[in-house]
Amino acid sequence: MRLKFTSLALIALFSSFLANAQQYYLFIGSYNRDKDKDGVYLYRFDYQTGALQPAYALKGVLNPSFLTISPNGKYIYTCSEAQTPNVGGVSSLAFDSVNATLTLLSRQNSGGDNPAYVGTDKDGKWLICANYSGGSLSIFPLEPNGQIAPAKQVISFRDSSVLKRQASSHVHAAVFSPDAQYAFFPDLGADKIRGYKLAANATEPLQPAAPPFTPTVPGSGPRHIIFHPKLPYAYCIEEMGGMVASYKYHAGKLDRIQRISAHLEAPAEDYNAADIHISPDGKFLYASTREDANMIFIYAIDQKNGTLKKIGQEPSRGIHPRNFAIDPTGKFLLVANQRSGNVVVFKRNQQTGLLTATGTEIKLLNPSSLQIREYGK
Repeated sequence: MRLKFTSLALIALFSSFLANAQQYYLFIGSYNRDKDKDGVYLYRFDYQTGALQPAYALKGVLNPSFLTISPNGKYIYTCSEAQTPNVGGVSSLAFDSVNATLTLLSRQNSGGDNPAYVGTDKDGKWLICANYSGGSLSIFPLEPNGQIAPAKQVISFRDSSVLKRQASSHVHAAVFSPDAQYAFFPDLGADKIRGYKLAANATEPLQPAAPPFTPTVPGSGPRHIIFHPKLPYAYCIEEMGGMVASYKYHAGKLDRIQRISAHLEAPAEDYNAADIHISPDGKFLYASTREDANMIFIYAIDQKNGTLKKIGQEPSRGIHPRNFAIDPTGKFLLVANQRSGNVVVFKRNQQTGLLTATGTEIKLLNPSSLQIREYGK
């Protein structure tokens, strides 16, 4: 009897260990073109080798082209870039990290056409959205159970700029500052980075910052912005200009200190630069460029003044690297090549910042967004 009890106790202990063991998951958003087809994919990620193992796929969301994870890791938020007028939406998914499953929870209209980006504040109370074709931005209260409430505020713009693609406003990203007191929205069509202060208790929670926007170089087309994890700097990739702009950041204000190329030297009007990320240690910045280049550009970040120095470039091993992610350990960088339909894993040298393809690659239709998170620690 004692031996039997001991065996059962060991089994229970081992089961508990498995349920709480350190596990990394990769979430992939895609253009499925049909909500009845798989659109959000879940993979187990081996943080020691970079290997990927399929775990789950979710139907029910049309073109979940961009994903973000709630601060507590329990919920996934996505936007539906429907490419059809008046049907843009934002959705929430519940994630069960023990059983590796996703469940559709809620959906709301995004407040504009073709939402391209969603972001949350650090407390998981607000969701902000960039509506690309609609030229608008929106903000939604988030419920504790992961449900998205109807939009609290939608702000539309009628700006334009100098190039043909800039005939109207195209808001392309929605990012909170590290302290979550401000939110920033790069507007590709207007050549502006729009800034708002969060007034959580107000009827209209997004109030124009001072200044209400930071102008960028005409024809640059600001796309994505990211904040340094430790220093008071922000970096914006300019899609059309093929440049990365560096900014000193303080209390809702961005002051540009540098612009550096994120393209090959061939002349072009639209370089189709795409995504931008910083390594967890804050020492290196990476930027992707699509179309003819299909390249990841690598920069060292000066830890004293925030400026960038280009130190290398690595082919994305596919076509149209729309989005990429660095895993929380900083050992790997994963790239979603949308048009070639592959996700490629690169080993990242944490001393030099340079990349080497591992040989690990998965094939799936139109991957467009990657998010990696650790669970069970």
